[in-house]
Amino acid sequence: MNFFSIRHLTRFRYSHPITESIMETRMHPRSDSSQHCLTYSLSVSPRCRVFTYRDHQGNNVQHFDIPGEHNQLVVVAESVVEQQALPDIPHFLSPDAWQALDELVSLGDYWEMLLPSQFAVETPALVLLAEQMEVRRRDDPLMLVRELNQRLFDYFVYVPRSTRVDSPIDEAIVSGRGVCQDFAHTMIALLRHVRIPARYVSGYLYRSREDHDRSTPDATHAWVEALLPHLGWVGFDPTNNLIAHRRHIRTAVGRDYADVPPTHGIYRGKTESELYVAVQVEANEHPPALDRKLPIPEDWSVLVERAQQQPEIPMPIIDLQQMQQQQ
Repeated sequence: MNFFSIRHLTRFRYSHPITESIMETRMHPRSDSSQHCLTYSLSVSPRCRVFTYRDHQGNNVQHFDIPGEHNQLVVVAESVVEQQALPDIPHFLSPDAWQALDELVSLGDYWEMLLPSQFAVETPALVLLAEQMEVRRRDDPLMLVRELNQRLFDYFVYVPRSTRVDSPIDEAIVSGRGVCQDFAHTMIALLRHVRIPARYVSGYLYRSREDHDRSTPDATHAWVEALLPHLGWVGFDPTNNLIAHRRHIRTAVGRDYADVPPTHGIYRGKTESELYVAVQVEANEHPPALDRKLPIPEDWSVLVERAQQQPEIPMPIIDLQQMQQQQ
């Protein structure tokens, strides 16, 4: 059994004051048979009332509205998660595993994880990559997914910020460079190509001194879960060529990144914005105290609202907040 403490700081800084921010966050770790979120808190500056709901995938969503004028928005999510030890995943399944998978799919509601989605689409470049990697119904589903996890790890060069948060998968496939978000979208599209239900997982990856993951340690992480007969949803991390069931902390699942961004919002105003993100994950054998050592922006204190002043822009426009690319 392991306990993880997670601290996730997001700061939006604006060159000119904005008059309203509306945002959703998906940073609350999920609780299921192997992972349990013991504590969770979300702090927002400027202060506001935060509301919570669960979406149709069972993800915990917080949302808030800041109507006053402000120069920056800071969001800090803190959580403590308990993880149960999971048995090792076998290397292969029985010879009738493809038939068992089709029967499993026919009895359940998995159509969302089989159809193309906003980022996981079947393009000509994806089909060509499937041919190169021999992604077809052979061996058994687990052997194919394991092999694909390794092949994508070898195929892609991990280069932080080599793509954008909204980059199509073709950009990474053609260049052979990308980040975990690109690797996950490509793997999901390839699995759906052979009718294996696959979903996108947003969360965090704990890294000890002995681990040599190539993903960025101070950012959110993304990987893939494939539905397999007799095993259920199994996590695979093509960025680091890992089975995702020992150091991966799940916050949200969806068809692709578009369903589960850590932050998603709009603001009212005409300004340039700067996004700063910092993530810290620590592991302990016992429930840890929340760590307060993560760097805090120098102007973290709650801003003085200037509600009585006229805004600089008489008729503010509405624009999207910058999105956090998962590294």
